[in-house]
Amino acid sequence: MSSSTPAHLDLFRYLSAEERGEYVAIMTRFTASLLADMSATTAAEQLARDGVLLDPDVVESRCRQLVRWGNLVPSLRDARVTTVQDYLRARSRYQVSSLGGRVHRSAVEIMEAADGAREVARELLGEIAESLLEVVNIVGLPRSPDRADRLAGIVTTIFNNQRLFTASVTDFYAYLAGVLSRFDLQGAEYAQFKGLLLDYVDLITADVNRHAPLIAHRLTAVSKNLDEILAVLDSVPRLDLGDLAAVERSGGRSRSDWEQLRQWYTGSGQDSGPAQLRAAAGQALGQLLVNAKRMLHPSSTGFSRRADLLRLAGWLNQSGDSEAHRIFAAAFGAWSTRHLSLGPEEPDPRIGPMTSWAASDSIDVPVSLRERGTRAVKGRSARVPDISADRAMVEAAVRVEAARNAEVSAELAAAGQLDGGNLSPHARTVLLDELARLLAATPDPAAPGSIMNHDLGVILHATPGGSTTVTSTDGSLVVHGYQLRFSPVDEIPWEQAQ
Repeated sequence: MSSSTPAHLDLFRYLSAEERGEYVAIMTRFTASLLADMSATTAAEQLARDGVLLDPDVVESRCRQLVRWGNLVPSLRDARVTTVQDYLRARSRYQVSSLGGRVHRSAVEIMEAADGAREVARELLGEIAESLLEVVNIVGLPRSPDRADRLAGIVTTIFNNQRLFTASVTDFYAYLAGVLSRFDLQGAEYAQFKGLLLDYVDLITADVNRHAPLIAHRLTAVSKNLDEILAVLDSVPRLDLGDLAAVERSGGRSRSDWEQLRQWYTGSGQDSGPAQLRAAAGQALGQLLVNAKRMLHPSSTGFSRRADLLRLAGWLNQSGDSEAHRIFAAAFGAWSTRHLSLGPEEPDPRIGPMTSWAASDSIDVPVSLRERGTRAVKGRSARVPDISADRAMVEAAVRVEAARNAEVSAELAAAGQLDGGNLSPHARTVLLDELARLLAATPDPAAPGSIMNHDLGVILHATPGGSTTVTSTDGSLVVHGYQLRFSPVDEIPWEQAQ
């Protein structure tokens, strides 16, 4: 990569700038005629005639930026003006640069190109073969005043035709590959492209197979006289700027140009152009067969739902908001969030289908449900799961909880007056729960009250006034405004309370 490449990349900046519409319009005016030389004011007037209204100061700013990017070059020229302001505006004149004009012409060509197939200039292969024969014949002629110019014209035609042919065939196969890779290709559209592949591609391949050997043979004859051909071409008057600037010469003026042309037709393996064309045709035919298999097996993963999606899009377009939501939910199964119940395999039996997925643990979806959308059992039925281990675990947990409740009940029943007493952290938690229940059930906070816990067999009494301080191993609890105490429920024995 040359050192001038970064500067050349600046030539493309106006195509992606935020004001690219204005830049494109300005560049179009400067490239509309040969060697257009105009000021920003003149450019603004011409743009206004084209329907693009821009202030001359804005055009001046855009032109200066294009100069910095290399798309335009300043062109100073004397101008007859009546005011200093007109002089300043008319003095700054601009012309399109050489590379800037080439970039813009290529960009306009791409923007105006149809998003479709490009016809292959296959007729140029015969012209190349005939032109090569003419080159061989001219070399054998005696020297004459028009011999060099005639040879230069034929050589230029050969290389221009080769460039046009390779560009058109490259664009055609790129388009064909993009079409055949579509999964929605079916029906009449598939039949159309099948005919294109079997007829037109075969026609291209036949032309290449017919003309490529002849072109290769005549290139061999040209290579024998290449030194004389290059000497004749060098005798043609041409542009020579010395060390001032590099000159881009037409094709065929150097030995490397002829070697590359010969390599394209006579290269070994996949290096030659005909071999690449045959490989591209074979790849396109293979992709066509893949599409045919896909359409013959609609249950495969590559089946196209294009027609169904278009019909669904039509329904959604013609329906209201509420109806569109129902159609979308029915088509894609996008129902409200809910938990998928696995029945006996559910880890937590308290979670059901109405439980939100956000409040439940994730589960592993069975393979049959993921792939076939059903939980129907295939093969023999599985054995009933053994729940004895789960039952033993639940029973052990119940026994532990019952023992802890018995300890708390005995502790609270023996505590009596709580002010200044000591309680375990678990008993203090029970005290807070019972106090909350009492305060919530007492209509008059100034009146004494009590509340019974049948499971623990204790009663909490609260007398207004004073305060109650309870100490635990992890801190102290102070209840202001109440004297608290616990008493046992004598009439309900603990064994019955369980």
